[in-house]
Amino acid sequence: MPVEQLKETPSQTAGPYLHIGMLPAQAGLTTRTQEKLSVLASGTVEGTRIRIEGCVHDGAGLPVRDAQIEIWQADSKGRYNADGFLGWGRAGADFKTGEFWFETIKPGRTPGQGGQPQAPHLSLLVFARGINIALHTRMYFDDEAEANAADPVLRAIELKALIPTLVATRTLRGSTIVYRFDIHLQGEKETIFFDI
Repeated sequence: MPVEQLKETPSQTAGPYLHIGMLPAQAGLTTRTQEKLSVLASGTVEGTRIRIEGCVHDGAGLPVRDAQIEIWQADSKGRYNADGFLGWGRAGADFKTGEFWFETIKPGRTPGQGGQPQAPHLSLLVFARGINIALHTRMYFDDEAEANAADPVLRAIELKALIPTLVATRTLRGSTIVYRFDIHLQGEKETIFFDI
């Protein structure tokens, strides 16, 4: 068949079946039904308990209800994998609302390249149908303005108007500290993604 007559085929993406392998309980499978990968902090871990909530939005602003998010973070003292705190979690978006959440601790400052301190942050990976390679971003905290201003990664971003797409907003719900972090895959509010 001549090349001109060949049709394009869809590229392989992470979904829509990624829940079966990555979050089988959410997919309705009976294996590993007790998994709570979105809860990172047990009762013995030191640090300020926080809840992170958000939604992944597509280019039209609609929720991506089959998204999965993984986070990596330091403990409250800026250490990775220390004192029984793994610092890794995975959450699936709610199939009806698209909302995801994590219960964790607020991370401390970590050393960056050359030992320069980084602001407290989480690293996130986003998986979803239509995404060929997981998208990597970061989440910073709006109540860390001084640390954010000195953070080497934020300072390296040329389009300063986009920095707010990486900053979560703090609120209180009773005695629970909640940070809201929405991720926009495309469009006017597109989140900054990093090439790693």
